[in-house]
Amino acid sequence: MASSIINGKEIGQEIRKSVAERVAQLKEKGVTPGLAVILVGDNPASQTYVRNKQKSCEAIGIFSELVKLPQEVTEQELLEQIRSLNNRNDIHGILVQLPLPKHIDEDKVIATISPEKDVDGFSPVSVGKMMLGQDTYLPCTPFGVMKLLEYSGIDVAGKHAVVVGRSHIVGKPMGQLLLQKDATVTYTHSKTPDLSSITKQADIIIAAVGRPNFITKEHVKPGAVVIDVGINRDENNKLIGDVNFAEVEPIASHITPVPGGVGPMTITMLLFNTVQSAENTLLQDK
Repeated sequence: MASSIINGKEIGQEIRKSVAERVAQLKEKGVTPGLAVILVGDNPASQTYVRNKQKSCEAIGIFSELVKLPQEVTEQELLEQIRSLNNRNDIHGILVQLPLPKHIDEDKVIATISPEKDVDGFSPVSVGKMMLGQDTYLPCTPFGVMKLLEYSGIDVAGKHAVVVGRSHIVGKPMGQLLLQKDATVTYTHSKTPDLSSITKQADIIIAAVGRPNFITKEHVKPGAVVIDVGINRDENNKLIGDVNFAEVEPIASHITPVPGGVGPMTITMLLFNTVQSAENTLLQDK
């Protein structure tokens, strides 16, 4: 049984088209959505991510401002920079590219971003509202996964979803979003004993453990939906996921590839949240 490949690039482009239309409507009303990205230091991977975010903003008409700070910037200087952006009317979203240097407290930095501009969905206020099912900015990667499932016609209600991974950015919020759509959710991770006995029960597996080829055919029941959130490099520097695609693809009913699956959706939902923030500003001004 060959599985259906869930194409995140195509679905992301479809969503971006509708987001671009919303940008055009906002501009007609005199509002240009603005995203500020703070980059500390010169981590090559972070620089690439930031560049991709800026290009994506420009492509659909979002104003993008890069704030580059040196590796040795003090925590206080970074917090002051965020507070300054919090007060700017032309900036609707603030994103601090992680990871940060070790001398800076990431939690304190994220908590300083105004909840109204927390388009990454990481602040304690955003996370609390998400847990309660209240209107808020959802973390971009789990939000993107939910859109992939929706656009692929996969109804999660009543399904058993197993999340492999427990990070604050993906694993934990992923389970909550599935729960809110009436899935029955089991959280597992790399230390779960006899993991395959649990994942074999899953109708939907979300692999977000950060280990290359961690999920194999032994973990998957025939016909399961497999979403691979992992981004790893193999010995040849090739991008691979947490799922052994060659083994699992013949068993799954639907599967996301790496690259081209979940990855494009993360930036897409960042754009979505930024435009939502600009629309919210317009509503508040009325």
